[in-house]
Amino acid sequence: MKKFEAVFLTMLTAALIFGCGAAEERAVAEISVDKLEDMQQEDTASEEKLEEGNDDDLPPEEGMVRSYFTNEWVDEEINEKRPIAVMYPINKEAQPQYGLSNVSVFYEIMEEGSMSRQMGILEDWEGISRIGNIRSIRDYFVYAALEYDPIIVHYGGPELYVKTILTRSDVDNLNGVGGVMGSDYGAFFRVPAGSTSEHTAYTDSSHISSAIDKAGFSRDHREQFEKRSHFKFTGVNAPNTLEDYSDAVEATEINMAGCFPVTKSALKYDAEKGVYLKTLYGNAQKDAVTGEQLAFTNVIIQRTYHEVRDDNGYLAYQMRDTTQDGYFITKGKMIHITWEKKDDYTPTAYFDDKGEEITLNTGKTMIFVVQEKGGSFSKFEVNGIAYAD
Repeated sequence: MKKFEAVFLTMLTAALIFGCGAAEERAVAEISVDKLEDMQQEDTASEEKLEEGNDDDLPPEEGMVRSYFTNEWVDEEINEKRPIAVMYPINKEAQPQYGLSNVSVFYEIMEEGSMSRQMGILEDWEGISRIGNIRSIRDYFVYAALEYDPIIVHYGGPELYVKTILTRSDVDNLNGVGGVMGSDYGAFFRVPAGSTSEHTAYTDSSHISSAIDKAGFSRDHREQFEKRSHFKFTGVNAPNTLEDYSDAVEATEINMAGCFPVTKSALKYDAEKGVYLKTLYGNAQKDAVTGEQLAFTNVIIQRTYHEVRDDNGYLAYQMRDTTQDGYFITKGKMIHITWEKKDDYTPTAYFDDKGEEITLNTGKTMIFVVQEKGGSFSKFEVNGIAYAD
């Protein structure tokens, strides 16, 4: 009742100082009593809300803070520690994969051979019994990852194109292949043991932790990391429904097959849970540990300039830019956006057509990095409507 008591005392003090006539005094008293009764009821309701743990601004437990990457409540030490950025293959034979339920931000980007690959940013990774399988990286995934200040976990990559970025002093990576792109530091194991075939390389939290110590990598975020919310978020009690945008369109079914023709990645909106459920090859994409289907509160489609580098079909994507556009999808709606990223460590910023930074809802985010307008794999569909230009 602190607010109620404070207001009552303030009004009583004002009456004593300034005084009033008898009639005015009765009127003020009647208004004050009615007003104070209303405030008392509001205060009681507020206290009950706090007791139930429903207040959006207060942590459910002592020592919890808002996650930099999802805005969900997490233990403070999770925000203090660096996440890992894990390279997940997307081949059909590599499914299901381990550790996906711990992904806070998930990327899918095309690579050579009309195939795509995924990268997960895992902030709460300690205690995971298995992560992977794990495959090779491309340099544009590294550039996408750096804004999260992670330790990158991968199994090799095309040396010609990734050596320069992976050997930078500010890029910490655990490389299963070892060599000039970094050492494995004992981070990986094979399932089944002794196998050398693809899709059999894994790690877990204990192997990663040991490898970090061997490598001498810092576990805490470095000075380049801004140590603030990565995206602009709203709380769960005031969701961004996109209803304020007159040009918002219905977006309950997202078909990315035109951008990712092999995997045919897609999302379907679950209105009851307020999330988009992800599928690959027409089937639910699940975490092999938990059996949970991947679910995202926010979806970003980020058009990006690309080039074909050589006869092998290796690609380049320009992850630092101020000229490209895309779309933001949440709560069953979609709007057009633009984006910019000016350096490696500054988070990519996304803006609506008025130039205001978009507000994401609390939860996980799926980012599809697709080819710019006119690219071979730039077309996608939302609720059956094609978007290519």
